[in-house]
Amino acid sequence: QVQLVESGGGLVQPGGSLRLSCATSGDTLHVHAIGWFRQAPGKEREGVSCINRSDGTTYYADSVKGRFTISRDNSRNTVYLQMSSLKPEDTAVYYCAADADLYCPDYGYLRALDFHSWGQGTQVTVSS
Repeated sequence: QVQLVESGGGLVQPGGSLRLSCATSGDTLHVHAIGWFRQAPGKEREGVSCINRSDGTTYYADSVKGRFTISRDNSRNTVYLQMSSLKPEDTAVYYCAADADLYCPDYGYLRALDFHSWGQGTQVTVSS
Protein backbone atom coordinates (compact mmCIF):
# COMPACT_ATOMS: atom_id res chain seq x y z
CA GLN A 1 0.00 0.00 0.00
CA VAL A 2 1.09 3.53 -0.81
CA GLN A 3 0.17 6.42 1.44
CA LEU A 4 -0.09 9.94 0.05
CA VAL A 5 -0.54 13.19 1.95
CA GLU A 6 -1.25 16.50 0.23
CA SER A 7 -0.54 19.92 1.67
CA GLY A 8 -0.23 23.53 0.58
CA GLY A 9 -3.77 24.44 -0.37
CA GLY A 10 -5.44 27.67 0.64
CA LEU A 11 -7.13 30.84 -0.49
CA VAL A 12 -5.42 32.91 -3.17
CA GLN A 13 -6.45 35.84 -5.34
CA PRO A 14 -6.82 35.48 -9.10
CA GLY A 15 -3.40 35.72 -10.73
CA GLY A 16 -1.70 34.42 -7.62
CA SER A 17 0.37 31.30 -7.00
CA LEU A 18 0.38 28.28 -4.71
CA ARG A 19 2.61 25.25 -4.37
CA LEU A 20 1.06 21.93 -3.45
CA SER A 21 3.06 19.05 -2.01
CA CYS A 22 2.38 15.32 -2.12
CA ALA A 23 4.39 13.25 0.34
CA THR A 24 4.46 9.52 -0.36
CA SER A 25 5.32 6.62 1.93
CA GLY A 26 4.81 2.89 2.22
CA ASP A 27 5.29 0.45 -0.64
CA THR A 28 6.55 2.85 -3.30
CA LEU A 29 9.01 0.46 -4.94
CA HIS A 30 6.78 -0.19 -7.95
CA VAL A 31 5.22 3.28 -8.11
CA HIS A 32 6.37 5.08 -11.25
CA ALA A 33 3.81 7.83 -11.80
CA ILE A 34 2.35 10.34 -9.36
CA GLY A 35 -0.72 12.14 -10.65
CA TRP A 36 -2.48 15.30 -9.55
CA PHE A 37 -6.24 15.53 -9.91
CA ARG A 38 -8.86 18.07 -8.93
CA GLN A 39 -12.55 17.97 -8.27
CA ALA A 40 -14.84 20.98 -8.10
CA PRO A 41 -18.33 20.75 -6.56
CA GLY A 42 -20.74 19.01 -8.91
CA LYS A 43 -18.01 18.10 -11.39
CA GLU A 44 -16.10 14.95 -12.21
CA ARG A 45 -12.57 14.43 -11.01
CA GLU A 46 -10.18 15.89 -13.58
CA GLY A 47 -6.62 14.80 -14.28
CA VAL A 48 -4.34 17.84 -14.06
CA SER A 49 -0.74 16.70 -14.20
CA CYS A 50 1.50 13.68 -13.80
CA ILE A 51 5.20 12.95 -13.38
CA ASN A 52 7.21 9.77 -13.80
CA ARG A 53 9.46 9.43 -10.77
CA SER A 54 12.33 7.74 -12.61
CA ASP A 55 13.03 10.20 -15.42
CA GLY A 56 10.86 13.21 -14.58
CA THR A 57 8.79 13.09 -17.75
CA THR A 58 5.56 14.98 -17.34
CA TYR A 59 2.00 15.30 -18.50
CA TYR A 60 -0.27 18.36 -18.29
CA ALA A 61 -3.93 18.82 -19.09
CA ASP A 62 -4.56 21.54 -21.67
CA SER A 63 -6.38 23.60 -19.06
CA VAL A 64 -3.21 24.10 -17.00
CA LYS A 65 -0.39 24.01 -19.58
CA GLY A 66 1.90 26.98 -19.20
CA ARG A 67 0.55 27.79 -15.73
CA PHE A 68 1.25 24.69 -13.63
CA THR A 69 4.59 22.94 -13.17
CA ILE A 70 5.02 19.49 -11.64
CA SER A 71 8.31 18.36 -10.13
CA ARG A 72 9.65 15.70 -7.82
CA ASP A 73 12.25 15.30 -5.10
CA ASN A 74 12.91 11.58 -4.90
CA SER A 75 15.16 12.01 -1.86
CA ARG A 76 12.14 13.34 0.02
CA ASN A 77 9.57 11.08 -1.69
CA THR A 78 7.64 14.23 -2.50
CA VAL A 79 6.01 15.58 -5.64
CA TYR A 80 5.16 19.25 -6.04
CA LEU A 81 2.62 21.12 -8.12
CA GLN A 82 3.52 24.77 -8.61
CA MET A 83 0.42 26.66 -9.70
CA SER A 84 0.70 30.15 -11.14
CA SER A 85 -1.65 32.61 -12.83
CA LEU A 86 -4.48 31.00 -10.92
CA LYS A 87 -8.04 31.52 -12.09
CA PRO A 88 -11.35 31.16 -10.24
CA GLU A 89 -12.04 28.05 -12.32
CA ASP A 90 -9.01 26.40 -10.71
CA THR A 91 -10.95 26.27 -7.45
CA ALA A 92 -11.28 22.64 -6.39
CA VAL A 93 -10.08 19.99 -4.00
CA TYR A 94 -6.72 18.79 -5.29
CA TYR A 95 -5.68 15.16 -4.85
CA CYS A 96 -2.51 13.28 -5.59
CA ALA A 97 -2.65 9.63 -6.55
CA ALA A 98 -0.46 6.65 -7.37
CA ASP A 99 -0.63 3.07 -8.50
CA ALA A 100 1.84 0.28 -9.06
CA ASP A 101 3.40 -0.21 -12.48
CA LEU A 102 1.62 2.79 -13.98
CA TYR A 103 3.25 5.48 -16.12
CA CYS A 104 2.01 8.92 -17.04
CA PRO A 105 0.24 9.13 -20.40
CA ASP A 106 2.15 10.48 -23.38
CA TYR A 107 -1.00 12.14 -24.70
CA GLY A 108 -4.75 12.16 -24.17
CA TYR A 109 -6.23 12.15 -20.69
CA LEU A 110 -5.00 11.36 -17.21
CA ARG A 111 -7.65 8.97 -15.96
CA ALA A 112 -8.63 8.79 -12.30
CA LEU A 113 -9.83 5.20 -12.66
CA ASP A 114 -6.25 4.07 -13.35
CA PHE A 115 -5.13 5.13 -9.86
CA HIS A 116 -6.04 3.22 -6.70
CA SER A 117 -4.11 4.99 -3.95
CA TRP A 118 -5.27 8.49 -3.10
CA GLY A 119 -4.50 11.22 -0.63
CA GLN A 120 -7.14 13.01 1.39
CA GLY A 121 -7.09 16.14 -0.75
CA THR A 122 -6.32 19.79 -0.14
CA GLN A 123 -8.68 22.67 -0.90
CA VAL A 124 -7.59 25.39 -3.33
CA THR A 125 -9.83 28.45 -3.56
CA VAL A 126 -9.14 31.21 -6.06
CA SER A 127 -11.22 34.26 -5.24
CA SER A 128 -10.92 37.98 -4.73
